[in-house]
Amino acid sequence: MHLLQRNRLIAALTAATVVVEAGGHSGSLNTAAHAQSLGRPVGAVPGPVTSSSSSGCHALIRSGLAECVTNAQDVLELAGVPTDLVAASYHGRRLDPETTRVLDALSTTATRETDELAVASGLSLETVRDVLAELDLSGAARRHGSGWRRVRGRRDG
Repeated sequence: MHLLQRNRLIAALTAATVVVEAGGHSGSLNTAAHAQSLGRPVGAVPGPVTSSSSSGCHALIRSGLAECVTNAQDVLELAGVPTDLVAASYHGRRLDPETTRVLDALSTTATRETDELAVASGLSLETVRDVLAELDLSGAARRHGSGWRRVRGRRDG
């Protein structure tokens, strides 16, 4: 598979793209551009301003095409993983598979119709509606017009 095809595939399969140590002509910048065109959030980990291997990340942040990522919490927020759900899974409660699949199908930037979410998650329309109701109650997803979006996680400190 060609590298540029791989970059498009990576951008399409992720909830968010985070670029780390990218020089000015890095293929990672191509992946970030594809993610942006798909409406996926993009983050960049800044490195030393004197390092040529960080120049691509700095350019992404400076241009506004990427958010600055400095820790794991930033990545979770960028990917739209609600921190209350993450905290629940770390405290011995695992998310059920249906909730995980619907969360993975939701976007923080693009509104998705319920039937689209059913196809993307591989679940029945009835199951998706039930999960969306729970996610709405927990604050992890919100209705926008006739569709749904995942709510970006809030910072906890």
